[in-house]
Amino acid sequence: MSQTEKLVKLAVNAGISFGAKLNAKQLRVLAEYMNDDQELELTTFQQLYIDVSENKLELVKGKFKEAGLICYPVGSFVKSLRTCNFCKGSEEEGMPVAIELNKRIAGREVPFTLKPAYTGCRVGCGEPLINDIGIIKVGTNEFDLYIGGKSKGADAKVGTLFKKQLVPEQLYAMVDDILDLYHEFGKKREPFFKFINRFGFENLQQQVLKKR
Repeated sequence: MSQTEKLVKLAVNAGISFGAKLNAKQLRVLAEYMNDDQELELTTFQQLYIDVSENKLELVKGKFKEAGLICYPVGSFVKSLRTCNFCKGSEEEGMPVAIELNKRIAGREVPFTLKPAYTGCRVGCGEPLINDIGIIKVGTNEFDLYIGGKSKGADAKVGTLFKKQLVPEQLYAMVDDILDLYHEFGKKREPFFKFINRFGFENLQQQVLKKR
């Protein structure tokens, strides 16, 4: 890779599975498109940041996809879904729902980077209560939805219960509506928790629930 080539940062992971893992094939293909002195950045959101040459971007994304890696944009977008390890099993802890939700929301443009998190039981290993949007599986096919968590700073706080015992289609639709309102009414580079404070939790809740 030439030192003069323009680089584009990609966020990469292996999708929603049993923990944040990469196999040997995926590690090899990542290394193939890195210089010897180049480093991968491991984020707290179960993603790797890698810089790739802009003129090889589509090629690299294609090679990553062949290896089972998923690429996401970096910046003011919805991050991929942070999850637990599904230690009690895929079906019991709702992995198909997490996969579908990730497909629907990851990479959506928003005013400021938004972090969603999911956990398959009340233990909360996926840390849903300290992220912007948090989902907890609470029944056979039911999910509680929290919003407005913040993990850092003197004003750190747990999320507020937005709606409980949602079935999957209700969950998808409600998260979509929340993101739509944030995209429409959020100010540029306004974090989600600040948007909630300004827009009003009750107002946001009313705007979403009246559609259901």
